[in-house]
Amino acid sequence: MKFIIAMQNKLNAMKQAAFNCVKKQEGQNTVEYVIMLVVVVGVAMLVGSLVRKMMPEVFEKVKASIMGRIDE
Repeated sequence: MKFIIAMQNKLNAMKQAAFNCVKKQEGQNTVEYVIMLVVVVGVAMLVGSLVRKMMPEVFEKVKASIMGRIDE
């Protein structure tokens, strides 16, 4: 009888350990970091495309300003 009770206790302890492993949320941090990385990369790509469209105008204005100063 002691053997059966000891086996039940060990089985219960193993079952509790398995439940504790499942309840851990260690992988949650990784998913959060990946989501944050995707958002940051998306914003950087959006800003990059907007800046690329505006850059030729800015460079032309700077070039004209410099050339205007040189011609004086």
